[in-house]
Amino acid sequence: MDLPASRRHFLKTTATASALLGLGDLSFLSQLPAVSRADARLDPRSVRVEPEIEPVVRLLEETPRERLLEEVAARIRRGLGYRELLAALLLAGVRNIQPRPVGFKFHAVLVVNSAHLASLASPPSDRWLPIFWALDYFKDSQARDVREGDWTLGPVDESAVRRAARAREAFTEAMDKWDEAAADAAVAGLVRAADAREVFEIFCRYGARDFRDLGHKAIYVANSWRTLQHVGWQHAEPVLRSLAYALLSHEGENPAGRDAAPDRPWRRNQGLAAKIRGEWRQGKPSPEAVAEMLTALREGSDAEACDKVVEQLNRGVGPQSVWDALFQGAGELLMRRPGIVALHAVTSTNALHFAYRASESDETRKRLLLQTAAFLVLFRGDRADAKAVRIDSFEPLPLNTVGPAAVEEVFAEVSKDRLTAARKMLACLQENPRPEKLIDAARRLVFLKGRDSHDYKFSSAVLEDYYHVSPAWRDRYLAAGAFNLRGSGGPDNDLVRRTRAALQA
Repeated sequence: MDLPASRRHFLKTTATASALLGLGDLSFLSQLPAVSRADARLDPRSVRVEPEIEPVVRLLEETPRERLLEEVAARIRRGLGYRELLAALLLAGVRNIQPRPVGFKFHAVLVVNSAHLASLASPPSDRWLPIFWALDYFKDSQARDVREGDWTLGPVDESAVRRAARAREAFTEAMDKWDEAAADAAVAGLVRAADAREVFEIFCRYGARDFRDLGHKAIYVANSWRTLQHVGWQHAEPVLRSLAYALLSHEGENPAGRDAAPDRPWRRNQGLAAKIRGEWRQGKPSPEAVAEMLTALREGSDAEACDKVVEQLNRGVGPQSVWDALFQGAGELLMRRPGIVALHAVTSTNALHFAYRASESDETRKRLLLQTAAFLVLFRGDRADAKAVRIDSFEPLPLNTVGPAAVEEVFAEVSKDRLTAARKMLACLQENPRPEKLIDAARRLVFLKGRDSHDYKFSSAVLEDYYHVSPAWRDRYLAAGAFNLRGSGGPDNDLVRRTRAALQA
């Protein structure tokens, strides 16, 4: 069912939310058509995209950055829909931005799904803000790509595309050999011949097979699939060609012919997965197992952490308890070493968990679970600090206020002292069984004060995964997010002002 979208509802929603944390008046957004929940769900050198979306893609590519928001706002007023704009944004990114390294400027593509999730989870009054931010960010990345060589995704070599009967075999063979040219032709054949679910299952494994690019390979698999699920599989071929090219990124010589460190966990875990009992998904919850797994993540090697996963599953521990420990481990890394590496421990865990939930293959799920454990230890590195904060034992700090003021107190503290903010957030969550006001405030602060793609990627991941962690552990997981969420004391970004000007033009 569509959410209410009248002007009165917009103004009422905006005024109520804006009072919290002094977030400012966003009622100007009511000048755009509302984004319903249904809407939000669903050159010779350049690759061609579907004819109906090409004009919108060209609009994004060719309009100067300083005019793009105004042009898009005008098109929306004339009937351009949310889903069409989201598809064009994804396609403009994969056509114009090199996916190597899988990060940096390529975040303009990686962040599309995160912006979409932020839109979907927001009140109707806010839903265009993340997309307008992503549009502007695309232009910044496009300019960087031009400065760095002006890469463009070209048309596929049709003469090399295999027959439908051999499409899957040709693709897996090319990916196993790390053969870029063969993989590019093979993925085109695979998309044309195979069911979307089958394609996703194959990419799930290749996204998790090596620990390169800070987990961005797994993130790209999850985010591209999720966005395609909303905009339509008819747009898949250029996206998955870009994805395959990204997944084949590596340093040095061909990994197929050497024993490189980033590839070792996957090779070992293929055999380890076979040792997991057949009824592993029927295990029971175990708080003791969560504590055991956390210890392995803090102190063990990646191999020892994976061995612990197998041992727990085989003795009847449910996989949800293993995931609870993995989420806690990612959150604890962020608390211990705030920064870009630990942030990606959280976002890659989100991506691998999404793939685990979406996969229909028991074998794939086992490998993804094992790889997540290995990745977290690799994110941790060799440094272990027995005296550092522990996510399962840090104490809540009583708040000085109650009700909406308590949420304001938490996010004011985020701008001052993140550990204190985490302790206050934990107290706030424990005292209020419904966390929606705190979650909405966290997301809204990203809209108003976020300046980087990681603000969107991280907040979308941690706010989504709060609901994937068991109730006994989820408050601590979200409280750890205080180490990378935006606080109310930071300066506003320029997006709201620019969007207001675009809508009032």
